[in-house]
Amino acid sequence: MEEFYLEIVAFHIVSVLSLMAVLFYMPRLFVYHVENIDKRDFVEVIKIQEEKIYRVIGVPALIATIVSGVTLISINPTLLSQSWFIAKLSMLILLIIYFFSMEHYRKILKRDGCKRGGQFFRAYNEIPTLLSILIVVFVVTKQLHPYFSIIITLLFGFIIYKILTKRV
Repeated sequence: MEEFYLEIVAFHIVSVLSLMAVLFYMPRLFVYHVENIDKRDFVEVIKIQEEKIYRVIGVPALIATIVSGVTLISINPTLLSQSWFIAKLSMLILLIIYFFSMEHYRKILKRDGCKRGGQFFRAYNEIPTLLSILIVVFVVTKQLHPYFSIIITLLFGFIIYKILTKRV
């Protein structure tokens, strides 16, 4: 497998890009869903989009990302001894939890039982952006940057707070 390491890295990057597209787009659909709840036909179309994006693109992208990532770790297990990589894995675990939380909200929205509004889903949509910034910084620099991580997290906390407290 070592001779295909770079090809696996390339596949992993494409898988991550596909997964991130789902993580960025689904919450926008949730915003459209809850803000147009009185437009029945529109909401029915959004429900179809939510399900297809999650199941047809998201689930395969998540599986491909995990399988290719585990394969890369099995080829180069020394990664597990590096603090930046452990930090990256921690952010990845949070992204996976976020991915499954989208399915939770999708199911509630499908039943028309969601009590959350557009502002909540706008704020919710900031989480994968924060996590992806941290992951990219860790991967590119191959270092753990505690001050940067704290500052960017506080910045996103402030952004989320402003979104949630914005008067409509």
